Amino acid sequence: MIKASKSERVFYFCNTLFMIFMIAITLYPMLYVIFCSFSEPMELAKSDSLLFWPAGFSTAGYEFVLKYRDIYTGYANTLFYVIVGTAVNMLLTILGAYALSRKDMMLKTPITVLITFTMFFSGGLIPSFLVVQKLGMYNSVWAIILPSAISTWNLLVLKTSFGEVPDSLLESARMDGANEFVILFRIVVPVSMAAIAAITLFYAVGRWNEWFSALMYLKDRSKYPLQMFLREMLVIPQGNNTQFAAEAVMVGENSAQLKEVVKYCTIVVSTVPILCFYPFLQKYFVKGVMIGSMKG
Repeated sequence: MIKASKSERVFYFCNTLFMIFMIAITLYPMLYVIFCSFSEPMELAKSDSLLFWPAGFSTAGYEFVLKYRDIYTGYANTLFYVIVGTAVNMLLTILGAYALSRKDMMLKTPITVLITFTMFFSGGLIPSFLVVQKLGMYNSVWAIILPSAISTWNLLVLKTSFGEVPDSLLESARMDGANEFVILFRIVVPVSMAAIAAITLFYAVGRWNEWFSALMYLKDRSKYPLQMFLREMLVIPQGNNTQFAAEAVMVGENSAQLKEVVKYCTIVVSTVPILCFYPFLQKYFVKGVMIGSMKG
């Protein structure tokens, strides 16, 4: 065993202190939200400093959130957008990435350039809205899923990953009579599972946090994702949210004070599911991103 020099020990010590500091400044905001969510509404309203434990203790915020009807509507819609939307994302991205990764594809270079161009320049908000409206998707769930069906960045990352599959392996499959779909789903996809898992995580998190598309394209509250209701809690002034005020009175709380606690409770409720999903893909995350970004 090689003994560390004095300079190396100093470096390790400083590096450890720095990492502890980084953990603290990234972890505390999450802890602050959790502390506030379990605080008593009246005590939280009086607090004007950082919290290192709940201000009092109360589950009134969570009780209200679990009784708030729109939360369940938002959860159901968001799960639909995440499951169906991510499936559409991955299917189209995998098909596109495989086609662009093949060296013998006709017009491969100009098509790749055109696709890459869209990553830096877009038609703009108003043209996008008009396209969705003219296609009859306005106020439809497909307005949330189809316009963002493919991310150019994810497509290029997955294309690079697919391009690393040895050509000899694909040629052997063709000699055995395999068509392109068999090669893609039985050879290329299993070999590139790390990159696919990472891209799936990117898409799923994006779908879970998506709200701007709903703000633009949806007018029916029954189709709102969870993040739209979270936006109402965090952004819309108290006086404009009459439904919230009415339900707060029903549970016997002052709506202005309760809303402060409910904000944090809603953040926790809307964040926990995606945090539970992340560990299952974490082992693929770094490897998948590095595979798609180091070469190409």
